[in-house]
Amino acid sequence: MVSRAERGTSEQFSGAQRATLGRASDAASRPRASVRSAGAQSLIDGVRIIPLKQIVDERGKVMHMLKASDPHFLKFGEIYFSCAWPGTVKAWHVHKSMTLNNAVVSGRAKLVLYDSRPGSPTRGEVQEIFLGEDNYVLVQIPPGITNGYKAYGDTLVILANCATEPHDPDEIVHMDPFTKDIPYDWGLKHG
Repeated sequence: MVSRAERGTSEQFSGAQRATLGRASDAASRPRASVRSAGAQSLIDGVRIIPLKQIVDERGKVMHMLKASDPHFLKFGEIYFSCAWPGTVKAWHVHKSMTLNNAVVSGRAKLVLYDSRPGSPTRGEVQEIFLGEDNYVLVQIPPGITNGYKAYGDTLVILANCATEPHDPDEIVHMDPFTKDIPYDWGLKHG
């Protein structure tokens, strides 16, 4: 397990992660990644998938997300909402010290995680998590996990993130969603 102090070091990120990649690439020419999907269990070390409670009645519903008394609560930095139209890919990014707590409160999203952390027992693993109206869960993503999402379905996706730190542009590394450095294809998988 990587200590909190070690997770925030810039040495753990590859040169490709430290730089924002501006090139576009042909998704069809990339090799298919060995991708694993998970329901209620994470396949990447340190990632947690927590089923969330909804209280539904004839008036509507209350959707719980995260509270200070939850055993997986770490600390509060800020909460924000990322919105995307169907077919939109918002990726890739990796946080150096921030833990993310993602939940889709409206619509459907495919959250993709890639473990590029040196020394991680799951280094090189790619994981897809389908979340939203059909699977209301909180996905807790530790620092150093490259992540992004694709909106799918027929409505705007609203992804809530309750982060452990306020936004700091120097704390996040952005990468091109179609970089060849991550073995993943955002295309629809038929078959």
